[in-house]
Amino acid sequence: MSDPDAVSAADLLRWAETLSGIARTGLGFTQSLYERERFEEVLKVAADIRAGAVDGAEAEAIYDEWITTVGDGVAGYVTPKTAVAAVVGNDAGELLLTQRADSGVWLYPVGWADVGYSPSEVAVKEVEEETGIEVEPVSLIAVFDGLRLGFARLPLYSLVFHCRMLGGELRGHPLETRAVGFFARDALPWPLAGGARWVDTAFAAIAGEHRPVDFDPPRTPPWRDG
Repeated sequence: MSDPDAVSAADLLRWAETLSGIARTGLGFTQSLYERERFEEVLKVAADIRAGAVDGAEAEAIYDEWITTVGDGVAGYVTPKTAVAAVVGNDAGELLLTQRADSGVWLYPVGWADVGYSPSEVAVKEVEEETGIEVEPVSLIAVFDGLRLGFARLPLYSLVFHCRMLGGELRGHPLETRAVGFFARDALPWPLAGGARWVDTAFAAIAGEHRPVDFDPPRTPPWRDG
């Protein structure tokens, strides 16, 4: 029987990234040698915690990677990265999913927000690149915290658009995907990344339901609960 009070790897990862963000932002803004030394110590502790959460990770390598990303002033303010995703359905009401090449999990098409593109343009681009399907954006349906939902191992916000299929042929990206396909709700593939959280929102959009934009509700207090 598992210990209900045991700390999960997801909690350790979230705490490590939070401490890392505080420490790196502090290093980017402080002019005090004393404060800099303290922030560096906090960053080392964060690296130890992250190494404990990720199999095969080395604290020293994590610390070295983090410390090289420290910038000055606003450039040094650590914020979550941004990813853009697309929920796409076909005429049969099935959902377009991709199997990620790196992890093997299934998820809707998603990719990093590229400089020079609007979020909706990124959604269109990612769907075509990853699956060969041509789409047009319909509406923004969700904004998720990827780290909280287990989509990623680093802080990111995911903007999810409902997109209408226009054409194209299924063709998975040879480097980014293992497989692509359309799936009915009662035949979703496994493992599905965070599926219990976004499946209702995705199929509601495909069915034409109009709902408010979905988002992660705030925790009370927001920095303590999972």
